[in-house]
Amino acid sequence: MTDLLWWQYALIGLCFVWSGFVRSGLGFGGAVLSLPFLLLILNEPLIFLPVISIHLLIFSSWIAWQGHRAQRDKPGEGNIDWRYLGHSMKIMIIPKLVGVLGLLTLPGEIMSSIIFMIVIVYAIGYVLNRPFRSNRPWVDNLFLALGGYVSGTSLIGAPLIVAVYANHVAKHQLRDTLFVLWFILVAIKMTSFIIAGVDLQLIHQLWLLPCAFVGHLIGERFHRYVVSSETPLFFRVLGIVLIAVSVLGIARQLSTLWVD
Repeated sequence: MTDLLWWQYALIGLCFVWSGFVRSGLGFGGAVLSLPFLLLILNEPLIFLPVISIHLLIFSSWIAWQGHRAQRDKPGEGNIDWRYLGHSMKIMIIPKLVGVLGLLTLPGEIMSSIIFMIVIVYAIGYVLNRPFRSNRPWVDNLFLALGGYVSGTSLIGAPLIVAVYANHVAKHQLRDTLFVLWFILVAIKMTSFIIAGVDLQLIHQLWLLPCAFVGHLIGERFHRYVVSSETPLFFRVLGIVLIAVSVLGIARQLSTLWVD
């Protein structure tokens, strides 16, 4: 990411502001809702995924710690559901590792296409105001396994995982429990990056981390608004934009293959 034009750097910075906003505003989606835009600027998933992973480690641990401090002086069961967290990790860990190996062996063009297709599926659910839901144990386990695999390939398995967690974790514990889960899953991802010798783009953290932090602060305010009101229109608009971006990305890849 050293030979880009100034406007590409500017757009990447805006994408990371958006990523920080979504992550803190919704509690998930910092990767799934920003990666399609980043791939339109530079079609190289392994350039952006290490940066997103580091941001996830920093902000997930920060938000979870803030939630812990807010709850530690209050009576009750705490802000993290450790029991369900352990149960779900037993289901996700093997698909997660398989997904990590898939990312490191598949060509970037194929991974980008897979990411765009997955995002389109998620986005249709947003547009129809029918996000993924499950009410049977085998469906829960399937969603967790698929979410773990997709998280291993591209860090965008959150919608599938959240669909299950929302049915099994108390509302007041959901957000912080998810952030602990993201920390664990991303730590596995980062370990694989280091072992494989993937460039972590550490020099670019000097300017991309502040971009994500700005989005994080805005997202905190949005989160307080979302908690007190329903916003289906927001998700519909978000879904339409994601579908448009993903279709454009797939079309660009097809046109490149046609020229070649």
